Amino acid sequence: MEIMITISIRPYTLRKAGLVGLILFCLSCLSAFAQSNYITVKSTPYDRQMTRIRPILTSGTGHKDQNLSIGLVNNWIGNLRSIPYGFSTEWKTPDEVRVGAYADCKGKAVALYNTMHSRGVDNVRLVIGKRSWTSRKTHAWLEWTTANGTYILDPTINWSAFRAERAGRSSYIPLYAYAGSQKFRAAPSGGLLASNSVYAGQHVASRL
Repeated sequence: MEIMITISIRPYTLRKAGLVGLILFCLSCLSAFAQSNYITVKSTPYDRQMTRIRPILTSGTGHKDQNLSIGLVNNWIGNLRSIPYGFSTEWKTPDEVRVGAYADCKGKAVALYNTMHSRGVDNVRLVIGKRSWTSRKTHAWLEWTTANGTYILDPTINWSAFRAERAGRSSYIPLYAYAGSQKFRAAPSGGLLASNSVYAGQHVASRL
């Protein structure tokens, strides 16, 4: 005598499994995508308001410091992080940040850029982008490329540098970048990120 056993698979179980699978796939995509590439451009929406600090960005680097370490960079970040935050309509120069009572993200980022350039660091970019996908305003920070990888330097929010891959794809989303006299637009790769350029176009005209 054969006994037939019927196994019923409930629809909600399949939906649940499908949802879990989709979430895992999205998370794997977020971690797998490389950091954004940059395309060289002739101009950006921020060029006019950055006139005051353009000489700082385009100045040559100083003598390369052979003893430059992540610890020293973190010390510079910490010093700027300790300056109280205060919004400025203009991009402050490093001297204005140093003697002023407060500074905002763009002033602190430019001051750190200047300090690193003066110590011979030429593989650092000033970045304008989004702190997170939900941010309604743009933010400024630095990206520093080293033999050990790329670091994010944000003296407005963080006390130390951290590896760029830790940011994933949900924070520190670049829109534009500057290195010396060069200007760049971020060009994310991957279909999931294709909306970044559209998202950026809605906000880049606003002042930092």
